[in-house]
Amino acid sequence: MRKIIKSSAVLFSVLMMSCGGKEEKKKEGFSVDRAKTTTEQPAPAPAATDTKPSETVDLDNKGVGPITSVNLAAEIDQEMAKQGEEIYSQMCLACHRVDKKFIGPAPKGVLERRSPEWVMNMILNPEVMVKEDPLAKALLAEFNGAPMANQNLTEEQARAVLEYFRTL
Repeated sequence: MRKIIKSSAVLFSVLMMSCGGKEEKKKEGFSVDRAKTTTEQPAPAPAATDTKPSETVDLDNKGVGPITSVNLAAEIDQEMAKQGEEIYSQMCLACHRVDKKFIGPAPKGVLERRSPEWVMNMILNPEVMVKEDPLAKALLAEFNGAPMANQNLTEEQARAVLEYFRTL
């Protein structure tokens, strides 16, 4: 009987100790309490311009590649433009939409922002352009590092695509 009384007393004491103390309220969700550290961050460098590379106008840059000069007639060659549209539809629509940003920039109005030589060099020589041309590098960064695929077009095909761009 003594063992039962001693055991009951010990059990009662343990229960009393476990029930006392600080009251905690249950919080919903997950949280972590951390002390905030303060470190001095250097001020961000002021942006040279807020203009996106895809909106930058640079008609003097001819790019890097085989095209050094393109002569555009005053009149658009409709037959060549139609061929260019077919090539664009087959080779370019996976990444480019005519009038809106997609994986790559929209070609609509590109000849108001870039020289014809730059456009053709970008079509014919995209790997070298993104390595060596500052504007192509900036475009690569703007479009999340998605490089333009080399479609291995001929100069004539690239010229037809350029003529199609003139119709947009």
